[in-house]
Amino acid sequence: MTRITTPFGFASTAAEVVEGIDLSGKRVVVTGGASGIGVETARAIALTGAEVTLAVRDLAAGAAVAADITATTGNTGVRVARLDLGDHASISAFISAWQGPLHVLVNNAGIMATPETRTPQGWELQFATNHLGHFVLTTGLHAALAAAGGARVVNVSSIGHRRSPVMFDDIHFLTRPYDKWEAYGQSKTANVLFGVGVTQKWADDGITGNALHPGGIMTKLQRHMDPEEFKIMGWVDADGNLRQGFKTPQQGAATTTVLATSTLVDGVGGTYWEDCNEAEPATTDNRRSGVESYALDLGLADRLWAESLRLLNA
Repeated sequence: MTRITTPFGFASTAAEVVEGIDLSGKRVVVTGGASGIGVETARAIALTGAEVTLAVRDLAAGAAVAADITATTGNTGVRVARLDLGDHASISAFISAWQGPLHVLVNNAGIMATPETRTPQGWELQFATNHLGHFVLTTGLHAALAAAGGARVVNVSSIGHRRSPVMFDDIHFLTRPYDKWEAYGQSKTANVLFGVGVTQKWADDGITGNALHPGGIMTKLQRHMDPEEFKIMGWVDADGNLRQGFKTPQQGAATTTVLATSTLVDGVGGTYWEDCNEAEPATTDNRRSGVESYALDLGLADRLWAESLRLLNA
């Protein structure tokens, strides 16, 4: 298939992406919409006239962001609802409270490089939050997405997916040593595979799922990292200054916004994007871009779906 490209690229902002787009009457949910690129994603989508719900853990922070978005966009349809992806009762409450169709679900919230932590179920925290939490939310909202006709699910993944496929034999590091970057990597691979699975399984409902790498952006996502790690990973120089190649939050939200709003993505599903364009296949000589074949594998997507259901129903 021909790779999909757009007029936008690395330096494009989310606001530039939505210029001329009218989504009045559409309803959008952005998880993690109170911080980082989630704020700018929600702000750009609000510019289209859509009703935007910020699904957040901290209602006070969400309300402040919603007020700011309304003030900067003039959109009075910016709402806030509590959602904690690590708490399935919270997810169930969000799903139960939702009424009517949902046109776009942006699964943006996430954690990165956390110390070894397990949920009460014994699941590794990054996989449980980044994938399973969004899996429960998305499948729970299936009827609302189906009712919208042509709904989109947008999963914020990462170039970090190249660090690890989903290790089905030991997803939760029960027998292998815990590595925070491998754990992050497999959770981000799961985000891509979930988009493939949504497109496969919900095709008859007109629902598509896609994933993306937003780029390197300094946000609260890095809160579990030691400053010395930034130097080791080459993100900052010896003086602590960011190296070239990082984006602003407005630029980091652009690829998400393309997948959520652009007509160029109508009917497109099961893909992975970076810098506002569909990604090229990964190569061994460039570790900073590209998508691994294991992240787009139809069989692995089906296996992940089945394993997710097994874990949640155990």
